[in-house]
Amino acid sequence: MAKKCDDKYRMSFTVIGLLHAESLFVAEKYLILKDWNSVGDLVVANNLLQARTLSTLKRICREVVSRLKTLSLGELEFLIDASHQDQAYLLWIAVCRRYRFVADFATEVLRERYISLKSDLTHEDFDSFFNRKSEWHLELDEITPATRNKLRQILFRMLREANLLTTNNIIHAAMLSPRLLELICQGRRRDVMCFPVFESELKGMS
Repeated sequence: MAKKCDDKYRMSFTVIGLLHAESLFVAEKYLILKDWNSVGDLVVANNLLQARTLSTLKRICREVVSRLKTLSLGELEFLIDASHQDQAYLLWIAVCRRYRFVADFATEVLRERYISLKSDLTHEDFDSFFNRKSEWHLELDEITPATRNKLRQILFRMLREANLLTTNNIIHAAMLSPRLLELICQGRRRDVMCFPVFESELKGMS
């Protein structure tokens, strides 16, 4: 009989990718207004993300804000001025902080395959991870096969958008800049485990 984990996975990252451009826009507004509610109201009232429908606009805005809230003020300021690649890495960290399922997958599957010198990441790797976690997280049993496939699709999409996975599903080693690595270490050092990187490579980046 499966054992229940009280710390449930949040699985609401379906149908949305890394949201790079949208996140930068919302982050810039926050650094001016310094209030997430005001930012959300401004974005929705003026359709600043140019969504086709009001429901889509609200959903995207809510998702972006929930991810950006996981970043510190220093990380948000860095996000605006960083290189495109560092921005993508930081947004990947925000996703991992927001969704522990994604963080666990990144740490236990993506990084483990990389440091084990296995160059690819397959759909079977995701399915095996999902099945293993469902033994402890009973909420995963409630997810339909169609939603499960969508979750896998979006997760692989985000990995590609963060340049951590190629189009043919080959793991791409992370190259964190010294400044980004410093910011991560000032906050939650374990966040670096969400990237395909060796400990020795981290020392070389610092």
